[in-house]
Amino acid sequence: MSILSIVLIGLSLSIDAFAVSVSAGISIKDLKRLHAIRASFSFGLFQFIMPVAGWYLGSAFAAYIEAFDHWIAFGLLAFVGGKMIWENLRGSESSGDIRGLSNLLVLSIATSIDALAVGLSFSVLGHGIWFSAALIGGITFAVCLAGFGFGHLVGAFLQKWAGIAGGLVLIGIGVKILLEHL
Repeated sequence: MSILSIVLIGLSLSIDAFAVSVSAGISIKDLKRLHAIRASFSFGLFQFIMPVAGWYLGSAFAAYIEAFDHWIAFGLLAFVGGKMIWENLRGSESSGDIRGLSNLLVLSIATSIDALAVGLSFSVLGHGIWFSAALIGGITFAVCLAGFGFGHLVGAFLQKWAGIAGGLVLIGIGVKILLEHL
């Protein structure tokens, strides 16, 4: 598999985490650079870990994982997105806050579940995993940093509705994942 193919896979896997980063950049008024770096690192780390885990699980378990991975991703994203909407309607500012480790962990897992399937595919194809997973994780880190920056710029214009929009984006990503697998 060529490096270009792996880069394209990394970019496609990072899209969900990018959308979450943009959403967080929009909705968190006092987002610090350290928070964006930590969240980007977490998203990148899970995009690294999941293909490795999938590769080691191997093709023997592919059918079992493929049968419900989309439901897990949908459930996690719908929960966090719904919580964001609910807390924004109530006037709370902690909704979908990537500064909290529990929210960050849930979002990191939810946006990287599809990378598990990529790792399974690499295993079936006999493709090595370490370089590919590192490249995918690095790409996700960089893409998410850009997403936080973009979201922060856009957020100044959309602060009133940003939290609700961010929640809807997360739910939309979950629905998209679900529909792609049904």
